[in-house]
Amino acid sequence: MTSRHIPASFFGMVLGLSGLGQAWRIAAHLWSLPAPIGEGLLLLAGLVWAILLSSYVLQTFRRFESVKAEFLHPVQGSTPALLGVSTLLIVLAIRPYSTTAAWILTGAGISWHLVFSLWHTGTLWQGGRDTLDTAPTLYLPTVAGNFTSAAALGALGHADWGWLFLGAGVFSWLALESLIIQRLWHPKTMPVAQRPLLGIQFAPPVVCAMACLMLMPGSTAPWLLMLWGYGLFQLLLGLRLGRWLGAQAFAPSYWAYTFGVAATTICSLKLAVAGLPSAQWLAIPVFTGANLFIGYLALRTCQMLWRKQL
Repeated sequence: MTSRHIPASFFGMVLGLSGLGQAWRIAAHLWSLPAPIGEGLLLLAGLVWAILLSSYVLQTFRRFESVKAEFLHPVQGSTPALLGVSTLLIVLAIRPYSTTAAWILTGAGISWHLVFSLWHTGTLWQGGRDTLDTAPTLYLPTVAGNFTSAAALGALGHADWGWLFLGAGVFSWLALESLIIQRLWHPKTMPVAQRPLLGIQFAPPVVCAMACLMLMPGSTAPWLLMLWGYGLFQLLLGLRLGRWLGAQAFAPSYWAYTFGVAATTICSLKLAVAGLPSAQWLAIPVFTGANLFIGYLALRTCQMLWRKQL
């Protein structure tokens, strides 16, 4: 991995693996499935995160100009937010084992999130962008970063602080969504190479719901179901557009879909545990589909590594 440029988008693998591990952790409680599967997936997510993070930091010193170019790129420039987002998701994995380590990673993840998102958003507010560069990656700094900050703080028992981040994430999401939908309706269709990034478009409602369930464990409030329902509709829309979205040959960018897929699964399982009948019906197909999809991406990624194409 260290012989080639590692884009920040590779941290999307951590989002999918950790999310699936969290889903298995809940499924073990709900359906008495083997608990080691979930813990093994979370361990794998942690290892991938540690390897990518150390490699990316090393790359920053060795190839500073390439990293700088990524930060300044009009589309990929949002993806370094994934360093903080992935770190905050690892917090959820390790919290049952070490509260101290979870707090250290929460501090690091939120610090990166705030520094990067404020810098990036401040750059956007100064204008000068081409509207054709508007892509779902814009959600990562202010939406994904704030939602995962809220989830981590909720897991550590500080919901009061978590709601502050959730509010920042919700209003950032609402402000950005219309801009991104408007770009999709533009006469110039989104380039094939960028279409896998649309996977990020499906994530905000269910990641928001997942964060809310960390802040209010066991809740089945109607607005939570509204978020979950919007996420399910978005996933169905993704299936309807499958051929168009899949025009790009397989690449690690397809991991962008896994954040939304995993968050939908976690919400389905948590709502099922809370006794919601619709969730109890939908949890099984959603959980099965998530395992098949993320498993397929993992297999294809391993094949690319074996062939040294990454």
